Amino acid sequence: MQNNNNKRFNFPSILDFEASGFGSESYPIEVGVVADSGERYCALIQPKVGWNHWSKDAAQVHRIPRTRLVEYGKPVTEVCEDLNRLLSGTTVYCDAWSHDNVWMIKLFHAAAMPPAFRLSPIEAIASELQLSLWDDTKIRVQRNLGVLRHRASSDALIIQQTFVESRRAANESDITESAIATKVAASVRVRSQR
Repeated sequence: MQNNNNKRFNFPSILDFEASGFGSESYPIEVGVVADSGERYCALIQPKVGWNHWSKDAAQVHRIPRTRLVEYGKPVTEVCEDLNRLLSGTTVYCDAWSHDNVWMIKLFHAAAMPPAFRLSPIEAIASELQLSLWDDTKIRVQRNLGVLRHRASSDALIIQQTFVESRRAANESDITESAIATKVAASVRVRSQR
């Protein structure tokens, strides 16, 4: 990617879901978004009738009791309307597309409306060098932000900042490699002129 990319790629919009578990019976229980503008959105999702799957392993990770979803969750239609209003016409990125896309489809299908945005994997806009730096950068970002993990809005912020920081580090690495190559080429020219 070029350094002159538009703002959207400097701070991509990120979406993250927490879910009742994994597999075909799972469903989204919380969604978090950090838009490219910095605006944040988070909502617990009230389970639809028939959304009964509940993984104890997943619950130990996200620590959201199902009773809290029933009592405080927003109806799926309201969540989908909020997401469409915030993200309309944009591409939004996630770091676990194979899961998040399924949960997004399940959410919008339950609301009987299409998403007004496109969900894409973060790998679509990250360079290979960024991805090689991703895990270490993510650990550093999480520590620096001091936010809770495995809550959708916190995870979305961590993913966005990891993208930004890994991109900065990759660009610095490219500049360093370019400077070394320039010095080596200059040294070779000087030696060949002797």
